[in-house]
Amino acid sequence: MQARMTHPVKVLPDVMKALHALSKAAQSSAVPATTHHLIHLRASQINGCSVCVDMHSRELKDAGEKDERIWGVGAWRESSYFSDAERAALALAECVTRLADRSDAVPDDVWAEAARHYDEEALSALLVSISAINVWNRLNAAVQQPVGAAW
Repeated sequence: MQARMTHPVKVLPDVMKALHALSKAAQSSAVPATTHHLIHLRASQINGCSVCVDMHSRELKDAGEKDERIWGVGAWRESSYFSDAERAALALAECVTRLADRSDAVPDDVWAEAARHYDEEALSALLVSISAINVWNRLNAAVQQPVGAAW
């Protein structure tokens, strides 16, 4: 596969800076880095972004996560490898990624479960983190950014 064009973050360097700043700002001590990686991987799977699926799987592996947890992200509901807090974050990530799939984009039960595990600062960090990965997924999918290609 070859990219359709130079990646937009290379064409518009200020966009790269802004997206990096957004992602960095979302990193909160209230949310473990592993949780951010898990929601990034799940959103990227949903969006079919092979670049991000590859990257976030590797980040999880480099962080010492077991293969079963990495492979199991796509079936997290049926897996015993995730904590209740991680499950709440993954459910929230799925809803925010799939806004148009239901009339109530983020159902009250999903929100309540996330709020049970995360305070307002952590929820804010999760929402910004989910939004940021969705931006990257959409850019990569639109230009067909290939896995492993030099940027």
